[in-house]
Amino acid sequence: MRPGLGAVVPNSRDSQRRSGSEECGSAVVDFVLIGALLTLFFMAIVQLTLVLHVRNTLIDAAASGARYGALADRTPVDARARTEELIQSALNSDFARDIVCSDVVVDGARTLEVTVKAPLPVVGLIGPGGLLEVKGHAAL
Repeated sequence: MRPGLGAVVPNSRDSQRRSGSEECGSAVVDFVLIGALLTLFFMAIVQLTLVLHVRNTLIDAAASGARYGALADRTPVDARARTEELIQSALNSDFARDIVCSDVVVDGARTLEVTVKAPLPVVGLIGPGGLLEVKGHAAL
């Protein structure tokens, strides 16, 4: 129907006033809800990144320490010292408190195994708890 033939056309100003007053303050609520959700996602990504960085650094330090200790003129004590030095230079001395070196047999070959146990890093009060255990091997 055309507007001139009996159809009632609402005034556009009245409809704008009604819709504006019904949603008054909803932008603030939307901003807070979306902001909180985005902050949560961002902190989860930062937490995951930090845990992966620490894990990869500990794996590299354990493997390097094992290779260093497997050299002809080195001992497991040297492997432990090298692993501790690498961890302290890359992270923090708290991550280098529990390092164990031992001779193990893997697939019939004698190897030096360096095991590092460290706490998982936590951002804020939210995050995984417990220990992270990594091992590095080198053939003797």
